[in-house]
Amino acid sequence: MATTLPTATRYDSLANASSRTDIRIRDVARPLVPLGRVLFALIFVLSSLSHFSSSTIGYAAQAGVPLPSLLVPLSGVIALAGGLMIAAGWHARSGALLLLVFLLPVTFMMHDFWTFTDPMERMGQRAHFMKNLSMIGGAVLLAYFGAGPVSADRREPGRLTA
Repeated sequence: MATTLPTATRYDSLANASSRTDIRIRDVARPLVPLGRVLFALIFVLSSLSHFSSSTIGYAAQAGVPLPSLLVPLSGVIALAGGLMIAAGWHARSGALLLLVFLLPVTFMMHDFWTFTDPMERMGQRAHFMKNLSMIGGAVLLAYFGAGPVSADRREPGRLTA
C-alpha cells in the first residue's frame, strides 16, 4: 500500500516548487525589464516627432480634431515625455499616466474604425485601434507596477537596485 503525504505537505511542496520557478523566471527576466521598457516606449518617442509636421496636423484636422495646430504638437510633447520617462525608468508611473492622456483621446478620435465604410480603411483603422488598446493596457500596468528593477526609480545613491 502506497503512503501518501498529508494534504498540507503536498500543497506546501507544490507552493515551494512554484516559488522556486518564479524566482528562476525573475532572475532571467530582471535584466530584460529595461529592454522591455525601451521597446514599449520606442513607438511613442519615434512617432512623437511627426506630431510637429504640417501633414500630421492636417490629417488630424481632417479627422475632426479640435484646435489641431495646438493639440497635435502638444500630444507629441506628451508622447515624447511619457515615452522617455518610461524608457529611462524615471518617474515611470507618471510617464505611463502621460501616455494614457495621449492614448485615450487618440484611440477613439483618430482610429474610429466603426465610422469607415471602405473595408480596407476600416480594417487598417481597426488594427490601429486594437494596437492602441494593447498599449493602453501596457500603460495601465506600468502605472500600477512602476518601472520595475534596473531603473532610475529604483536607484539608490551610487547604484541600481531591484
